[in-house]
Amino acid sequence: MRIAVFDYKTTRNNPIGGCHWRMLNGLCKEHDFTVFALEFDNPCPERIRFVRIPAPKRPLALCYVMFHLLAPIYYFFHKLRHRVKFDLVQMVESNLLFGDLCYTQFCHRTFLRKYRGQIAGSGLAYRLRVLDHWLHARMEPWVYRHVKRIIVASEGLARELKEEYPYCADKITIVSNPVELDRMQRPADFDRAAFRKQYGLNDDDVVLAFVALGHFERKGLPQLLDAFQQVNLPKLKLLSVGGMPELIGRYKAKCEKMGLGDRVVFAGMQKDVRPFLWAADAFTLPSFYEVFPLVALEAAAASLPLLVTPMNGVEEFIVDGHNGILVQPESKAIGVGLKNLVDSPAERRAAVGSQAAASVKRYSLAAFLDRWKVVYAG
Repeated sequence: MRIAVFDYKTTRNNPIGGCHWRMLNGLCKEHDFTVFALEFDNPCPERIRFVRIPAPKRPLALCYVMFHLLAPIYYFFHKLRHRVKFDLVQMVESNLLFGDLCYTQFCHRTFLRKYRGQIAGSGLAYRLRVLDHWLHARMEPWVYRHVKRIIVASEGLARELKEEYPYCADKITIVSNPVELDRMQRPADFDRAAFRKQYGLNDDDVVLAFVALGHFERKGLPQLLDAFQQVNLPKLKLLSVGGMPELIGRYKAKCEKMGLGDRVVFAGMQKDVRPFLWAADAFTLPSFYEVFPLVALEAAAASLPLLVTPMNGVEEFIVDGHNGILVQPESKAIGVGLKNLVDSPAERRAAVGSQAAASVKRYSLAAFLDRWKVVYAG
């Protein structure tokens, strides 16, 4: 088939775009893909065409509006210029007003209705993020009513869409996010002590990895920092990966005021998060709302015990006390989880991490590609 794929950022390390990237890389020999995106790390230029949409990447609300305006123009111009007819138009969420298949990993209406009030925030950046959610939520009903198929990443998101938009129930297919299992295993020659030393972390520290591109408030970082302050365990350290410089600057200042300056390390944006997971003793993501966070799968595949909230997707494989610790997204509960983690012997944490790795084997890349083959065959 000739398939047009519309996505903002189709790169290996992007949460949604990374899933698209893996699908394109795995199926490009079976289908003819053309990707319309702001940014695309083309894994197979001889098989996949790329049409760059020159929309601004930030703020997301402006990106959303400009992508809606520019993407159709570039699409129809490409069709006329190359005299090509596509068999399928595939897009992400409500980022396009025409298409056959919608690949969605977020229900913006559910998020605004249930969780926005629980997340503190202020300033222009926060207001622009809320505006982006609002714009998506306004367009979701129209898009979901008109597309032929909706691909979601988890059973939880399927439930939410059916609740918010009952008319789309028969259109939904679940394709769980993939994890490259072999790639996430720590290599024997990885110098864990040396890597930790680069970031001021000692061998006897209990290090938690927190990974988020942004949206620190929704991901539960404020509550996590409050919990760190409450439990006051000097050997407990937080290694935070991701975030733009302005966001990191604000949180660094917050940590200094809280007396956590020497216990929280901000590594910023990284092209490869694996070394940070390999250097950690556990992974934490006390998020208020997710659909199926890929980084949680990657952390589990890297044999890290998880300290997480019962999020969509994660709830499908996490068992409290077996392969991780489940907490509610509030500081007191997170603090109890942190204390349990630190009080556990290193051997116990390793055993829980091994169980986590075993739990995510069903989310292999091969299984992900097989499910997409079924989708396209239909």
